[in-house]
Amino acid sequence: MTRRGIDLTALDSAGLFYGRQTLCLLATAQGIPCVEIIDNPCFGYRGIHLDVSRHFFPVETIFRLLDEMARYKLNKFHFHLADNGGWRIRIDAYPLLTRLGAFRTESDWLEWWSYGDRHYVPEDTPGAYGGYYTKEEIRRIVAYAAERFIEVIPEIEFPGHSDEVFAAYPELCCSGRAYTSGEFCVGNPLSLKFMDEVLTEVLELFPSKYIHIGGDEAPKTRWKECPKCQARMREKGLKNEEELQGWFVLQAIDFLKKHGKTAIVWNESLNSGMMPKDIIVQRWMDKKDRSVEFANNGGKMIVSEFYYYYCDYPYGMTSLKKTYSLDPYIKGLTEEGKKNVFGVECPIWTEYIRDFDRLSYMCFPRFWAVAEAGWTKRENMDCESFEERFEALRPMLENIGIKPAPRSDWNPNPLRCLSELRKFFKGTANLPDIKNMIHNNHA
Repeated sequence: MTRRGIDLTALDSAGLFYGRQTLCLLATAQGIPCVEIIDNPCFGYRGIHLDVSRHFFPVETIFRLLDEMARYKLNKFHFHLADNGGWRIRIDAYPLLTRLGAFRTESDWLEWWSYGDRHYVPEDTPGAYGGYYTKEEIRRIVAYAAERFIEVIPEIEFPGHSDEVFAAYPELCCSGRAYTSGEFCVGNPLSLKFMDEVLTEVLELFPSKYIHIGGDEAPKTRWKECPKCQARMREKGLKNEEELQGWFVLQAIDFLKKHGKTAIVWNESLNSGMMPKDIIVQRWMDKKDRSVEFANNGGKMIVSEFYYYYCDYPYGMTSLKKTYSLDPYIKGLTEEGKKNVFGVECPIWTEYIRDFDRLSYMCFPRFWAVAEAGWTKRENMDCESFEERFEALRPMLENIGIKPAPRSDWNPNPLRCLSELRKFFKGTANLPDIKNMIHNNHA
């Protein structure tokens, strides 16, 4: 950029697009400064994750979020479409998924989830809470994202977190009755048929190279009592239920591979010891560091570290400085393992986030902090500089209806941290299984 004009060059259209985003961020009332910028991203995968199951967000809200992703050069939108809160995508082969599994009795997650009397209701029930995306709406979202060089990666959860499926098709769980099991009956051939047919329709809607299939947190208790699941274990020579889950996840992985797609799974899928190296593992909480071992041995890993990157927890638990401080080359990675860090992703789970204003408060500026970690080399990052730059852009965001957290909330002092944590955990204390509170919040 000189007084004579702006010269913007890049290797491809995406690079030109990101260059224009940089120009927009540099613009002030006095114009654009005369500078030379030579820039390229640190990681190819720079994502955010949005859970639309616990609370549903309409298409227009998704568009607004994609606009903000593009502004700070985030390029992967992980779209969490199916979970216990409701099924959010139309599947023609299984119309009851949205007819009976996309709406529930209440909007308030805590009230609905806590007291053991949670139920889904038919779509046309007066006062029901929920929603889903039609196929045309999904196509609009995918196209809108593509115009901004954002890849939409859908997640359909297997084999756990599937109560909403069994409300519509109870024959797919071990008991054959809704509200009695959290995971598919792996011994039932209908479960495999369901998985293949759902993924077939998902592939028709999402051109992404990557499909997320979950693969985490199936309780597996029912499998121990289920004759079909036990028969499947004997048939396949599996030692335990952990391997049974691994076998089921492998069926989805192989299906996607046959269709030219790469599966992404949460790090719990590594517990079976059966995962191939040509998948991608998303690390969120991995106390045994199996994901690090996976990367060190040649597998690709997305870093979504819970204690740093999860935006649904209060700033008193995950301050902006804490989010900004995480080096994606996490502890334990060898030089070879560092080469296999595929990128970073910042998740937001929506148990307690019902609207865009609350989403904005929780995610901004933390989304942008993770975006900077995905783009900028660690030695060039500075949290104080980032905070100043974000504040300078706050008026622009507020003018378009984005309401970030005020700067006074980003890095609370110890007393305020304690107060925020007390309020947060008091709000979750009535969950039916408090020791798994974090897990229920995860996926």
